[in-house]
Amino acid sequence: MYAITVSPFTWSTISAATVVPTDNFPSADANKTSMPSTLSPALPSKRGTYNVWSFSTLNCCPAIFTTAIIILKIRTAKVRGNIQATNGKSKIYEHLLPFQIAALSVIFVPLIKVSIELSMKIKSFLAKPFASYIYKGVRKGMVTAVADQENIFKNLLKTGRITDFGKESGFANVNSYNEFKQAVPIRDYEQMKPWVEKVKEGKHNVLWKGKPIYLAKTSGTTSGTKYIPITKDSIPNHINTARNALLCYMAETGNTKFADGKLIFLSGSPVLERVGGIPTGRLSGIVNHHVPKYLRTNQLPSFETNCIDDWETKLNKIVDETISQNMSLISGIPPWMQMYFDELIKRSGKKVGELFPNFSVMVQGGVNFEPYRAKLMESIGRKVDTIELFPASEGFFAFQDSQDAEGLLLNSNSGIFYEFVPAGEIANENPTRLSLKDVKVGENYAMIINSNAGLWGYNLGDTVKFLSVDPYRLVVTGRTKHFISAFGEHVIGEEVEACMLKAAKEENVYVTEFTVAPFVSSDQGKSYHEWYVEFEEKPDDIQRFASRLDQHLREKNVYYDDLIGGNILSPLKINTVRKNGFIDYMKSIGKLGGQNKVPRLSNDRKIADELIKWTENLQEV
Repeated sequence: MYAITVSPFTWSTISAATVVPTDNFPSADANKTSMPSTLSPALPSKRGTYNVWSFSTLNCCPAIFTTAIIILKIRTAKVRGNIQATNGKSKIYEHLLPFQIAALSVIFVPLIKVSIELSMKIKSFLAKPFASYIYKGVRKGMVTAVADQENIFKNLLKTGRITDFGKESGFANVNSYNEFKQAVPIRDYEQMKPWVEKVKEGKHNVLWKGKPIYLAKTSGTTSGTKYIPITKDSIPNHINTARNALLCYMAETGNTKFADGKLIFLSGSPVLERVGGIPTGRLSGIVNHHVPKYLRTNQLPSFETNCIDDWETKLNKIVDETISQNMSLISGIPPWMQMYFDELIKRSGKKVGELFPNFSVMVQGGVNFEPYRAKLMESIGRKVDTIELFPASEGFFAFQDSQDAEGLLLNSNSGIFYEFVPAGEIANENPTRLSLKDVKVGENYAMIINSNAGLWGYNLGDTVKFLSVDPYRLVVTGRTKHFISAFGEHVIGEEVEACMLKAAKEENVYVTEFTVAPFVSSDQGKSYHEWYVEFEEKPDDIQRFASRLDQHLREKNVYYDDLIGGNILSPLKINTVRKNGFIDYMKSIGKLGGQNKVPRLSNDRKIADELIKWTENLQEV
């Protein structure tokens, strides 16, 4: 038995019906939760949900209802005819019924087709005024960013005073940002962990009022699995910011047609477990439950496919479900989008842009897009617009609000109070801490957040650089823990990515993936930076490529230049990683797909020593 249930929304917002089993519920681990879109995030259900068909079609297809009514009348007439037919007389209504239906089909099927086409276009039509409204609000927020930050700070303190953290930190006596800095030191996850453990036990009012509605699981470099609270107050930050990015794009470009096609969000599994009674899982899987209702019927892959944990199996199923569809928007982390594109090309023999002629928007984030851009665009075979995002489990911090302006607009009015520490001071006991109004263009800062998810003085681990302060637009430059300074050079992610991009362009090659580690010589030979690089096709002259790369890094980093010039370090060496070597490495450590990515550089050899297994020719240069 199955019951058809519809979300309790008005007819104007209903997008789908869901089939929910009324008996014989699928067996599941008691700690596992499959959360349908029809339920509140605070009220997860163990019942699976499946899209049946779009009720927007019913809203926009009066011809369907008209046809149905006429056929019902014919069937009524047929019954009456049977009743009226006596003494073996001809049952005229029964004989005429097929012909009547056929005639009506000729008349109404075209009308039905037109109505369905109109219903498919209604999303893009309705999106235009909404996009304009949101875009105006975003533009207004550019002007009020500093004032908005001050208001957020006050509201965070007000709520924080009733929490265990606030009471322990003396929030009752904190009334200014300077006092706050004295009361709340900068902490990373390990230092926040004692409070998070209390949250995981199901306790209330620990870091924020009440209990979180979710815990986002994410991988930590030293902490193992991290559990990041998401509260009723903080969930709009994740959902609305992604929405605003799309709507700003619509308002600026006028392109709303993509909303009528199929949309794919390459994400983690939406299946959630419970920790301390709190639904827990990957952020991308959590967010998947909050895809707007008006997009739900367009969304791919299916719920069942999204629940597959193994990335390679999941990828094959995604391709199965999308290869013949009218894909118009594709989103995900660039390296995993590239794997998706590669499989599409392998199966179809066509470029992605040819396979999906209406594909016009690519949404990406999680890593610096530039090192991946050329290969992704080559796989597509034509230009598509891109929208870059800066999300994390801890919050949604910035997004690309314009196709013309460089950098990402800081999300300054969404429940997060930002602090910025000069990157070179982040390891100091008492580093300089700046609020938004004091940041400068061109400086490299570690980003610190205080949020309505209950994170206080939290070192995000990301570094950013502002390109402008009117409005506040930034780029992500790297990670505070991802650098090389084995010899005092302090090379950062932004530098190695820029150098690799420049050298690849000069040599006309595509780089699939790379990472850098120090090699410390234990004998008479000199130490050097060791690059592990997977090429789409190797350069004609890899020695020349390495020389270009080394020279660009010397130009970028004066300390590295001094070390090379002073004969303390040898020029860098390149080890070529075989095809799909980085994929195999990520698979070997259980981090293939989802939100996982390979660090661009590290100050130890943990990654480098593992990559040796997939290296073609060690120390080729």
